Amino acid sequence: MSATDTVIPEKSPTVPVPPARAGAGRAGWRSFGTYLGVALIVVWGLAPCYWMIVTALRDPADTFSTSLWPTNPTLQNFADALDPDAKVNFSRALLNSVIIAGATTAIALLIGVFTAYALSRFDFRGKYFVTGIILGASMFPVVALVTPLFQLFTDIGWIGSYQALIIPNISFVLPLTVYTLTSFFSELPWELEEAARMDGATRGQAFRLIMLPLAAPALFTTAILAFIATVNEYLLMSQLSSERTAPVTVAMARFTGNDPYVTPYASIMAGGTLVMVPLVVMVLVFQRRIISGLTAGGVKS
Repeated sequence: MSATDTVIPEKSPTVPVPPARAGAGRAGWRSFGTYLGVALIVVWGLAPCYWMIVTALRDPADTFSTSLWPTNPTLQNFADALDPDAKVNFSRALLNSVIIAGATTAIALLIGVFTAYALSRFDFRGKYFVTGIILGASMFPVVALVTPLFQLFTDIGWIGSYQALIIPNISFVLPLTVYTLTSFFSELPWELEEAARMDGATRGQAFRLIMLPLAAPALFTTAILAFIATVNEYLLMSQLSSERTAPVTVAMARFTGNDPYVTPYASIMAGGTLVMVPLVVMVLVFQRRIISGLTAGGVKS
């Protein structure tokens, strides 16, 4: 190499610096707005429950206190609510609600699963008419049924009986059961049932051994929703029940304190807490099954 030759050093490759994302700040504000909205919804939904628990733990003299914490905390309100010698037997009402809601849920689920299977799997004359009747039954106002049902059950001697409380509730939760399960059954693979029948299984065996296990999430979800809806029913229960068969919603409305002119709000809140806490715990424990059951039929493959 001659003296006049010059060596040009190689330039090291430069790493391009990515430009700042133009929408980064906007996306951050959007996420903040989403979390803020979720927080507001949670507070809106849980604030009444929290206030009910706080009032239930307060001394009755401090029922109308505006403190965010229990004033003079006590469990006497729960003892008063569960007092077997009280005018309203709340323990019996809890048992009545379990009996009524359990029987309603079981019967509605039994009828609904076969109805939903037929509506989703078979084409028959009047199929959409049946679907419309079920939809119309779910939209019928409950208050319009109070008088005819009261007259009917009075004529046949059913007023104050369990069957007078269970049968109307079945008609209310059955549309929910049918529509939830119909949506789910429509998305189940038909080929699995056909394969089972080709292997020698009858239609009933294929339904019982193949389809029902696949529908377990939807069945579980529907059962919980039907049970909660039955427990929350008040209007018909207040007119068709007696002191022996009154559920918790009616029992809480009939609470009386030492003074007949003063409503025992603290005891009522204690009774509401006793009803609410088991339902909330049940939903929290089985929330994954509930969500999977509600969303299983929502996405088509």
